[in-house]
Amino acid sequence: MRYDADHKDQTRKRVLKAAARAIRADGPFKVGVAQVMSEVGLTHGGFYAHFASKDDLVAAGVDQMFEDGRRRLERTSADLPPKAGLAAYIDAYLSPLHRDSRSYGCPLPYLAADAPRLPQAARGSFAQGVAAMSARLAERLAAIGRVDPATDAQSLLAEMVGALALARADPDPARSDAILAASRAALKARFNLETQS
Repeated sequence: MRYDADHKDQTRKRVLKAAARAIRADGPFKVGVAQVMSEVGLTHGGFYAHFASKDDLVAAGVDQMFEDGRRRLERTSADLPPKAGLAAYIDAYLSPLHRDSRSYGCPLPYLAADAPRLPQAARGSFAQGVAAMSARLAERLAAIGRVDPATDAQSLLAEMVGALALARADPDPARSDAILAASRAALKARFNLETQS
């Protein structure tokens, strides 16, 4: 049976969503082609209509994770003035909800430790995702008048990712919550966003 291009595109999107979930759940090295295809109701044989290899799937899955993150950033800060939008993003990123989620969220805490060992294409996807995420934060920082928004964005991103990773790793809920709260407060003070929440 022949399908039109739209059907193939929609199928690929479903496979990418499943691949992103698998990467988050099990890490990039344990992603199974058969598992991902089965999750979307397809056979292993249909895989090669969409991807050249498992490495290609992992790279595209990493791209999908960053695309999902971009959409969340836009939803979080949509229709808000620049300072309020940035404060809302920091609050959402460093929230207990984001910390506790294993099925969605920023790909950086999931992938940063694995990135140096990823296949070249996936490493490229990771690097492009980080650069794009940093650039979007820099745009918001420029809009609030920061003198060096690119450097500020890299620092902001590093602190948010680090705080989220540490909060996820701490088994004590009170300490974990304190890590998130301290980082939220410090970042908002640093960027003069305290009154925006």
